[in-house]
Amino acid sequence: MSHNSFGHLFRVTTWGESHGPALGCVVDGCPPGIPLTEADLQQFLDKRRPGQGKFVTQRQEPDAVRILSGVFQDDRTDGQVTTGTPISLIIDNVDQRSRDYSEIATSFRPGHADYAYFAKYGVRDYRGGGRQSARETAARVAAGAIARKIIPQVSLRAAVVQIGPYAVDPARVDWSSVEDNPFWCPDPAMVAVWQEHLETIRKAGSSTGAIVAVEAHGVPAGWGAPVYGKLDAELAGALMSINAAKGVEIGAGFAAAALSGEENADEMRAGNDGPLFLSNQAGGVLGGISTGQPVTARVAFKPTSSILTPRLSLNEAGEEIELRTKGRHDPCVGIRAAPVVEAMVACVLADAFLRHRGQTGGGAFAPGASARS
Repeated sequence: MSHNSFGHLFRVTTWGESHGPALGCVVDGCPPGIPLTEADLQQFLDKRRPGQGKFVTQRQEPDAVRILSGVFQDDRTDGQVTTGTPISLIIDNVDQRSRDYSEIATSFRPGHADYAYFAKYGVRDYRGGGRQSARETAARVAAGAIARKIIPQVSLRAAVVQIGPYAVDPARVDWSSVEDNPFWCPDPAMVAVWQEHLETIRKAGSSTGAIVAVEAHGVPAGWGAPVYGKLDAELAGALMSINAAKGVEIGAGFAAAALSGEENADEMRAGNDGPLFLSNQAGGVLGGISTGQPVTARVAFKPTSSILTPRLSLNEAGEEIELRTKGRHDPCVGIRAAPVVEAMVACVLADAFLRHRGQTGGGAFAPGASARS
């Protein structure tokens, strides 16, 4: 199996399965001299960790990360810093219940990648989905924590803005409330609505989808590249690679199709520190290059495919069966997706920063200045 790596100069390779002994990643391309400890990574893994409420999977994983390589004690700062060599991270799996999957070892779960994996490789790890499991995203969150260290000038925040048919009113968004509730919800008034909806879904043994919005502030103009290296294309690819993601919008996204040219074009006026944009329909990216505005995106996640409701399917012998999935599953995977979305955006932006610095030395042309300066 190839294609377990992403990124260019900041490159991440993840490994491991849901019910294997451990999972982890190797981060290559991190510059040397950056302070980095396991505690720096753990704070973000704790946000994604399962078992933290009745509306997420009850699998009890501490997600304790260990750094195996790529750091060393720096006598000048009396702390641990990156050395510029590959950073290897490992997260032990401690609460696997593989027996939950023994009854479906030769069956294809509808909505899962079971059949697709089997058709491609002729073999698959049926325990929790193996490599296709969202458990793999723990390694992405750890890598994203390293990426944030490379671009400390960028602040990232993600929030769940819709669960099932119930969407947050954009006029009521309060980003400061996101981490004060179990749903990463930016509107405290919506929490009770989502609780009632998820309680009904959970008791019915079913699931529901969600939409996660993300914003990156502090991205300067100039990151990204034209044509085949577009920043928005890199972001879309990274976000679509997250388990259960089925749609990505940058800026206005699909809503732009209903706008007029006047409404869609982000007008500019002169500001104190460069252009002042009067709107941000472009999501902070034009022509594949950042404009200096906040980079914004939304990701749609499908309902969890592991449900107790019987569904029609096939087994490896091609026989028609009726299947229900046992085990511990999130009734809405989008609830724990916000930290993963932040991590993927962080990795893409760290890579874009390093590529921009490598090509231009880090400088960018500012209106009103000489193009030679």
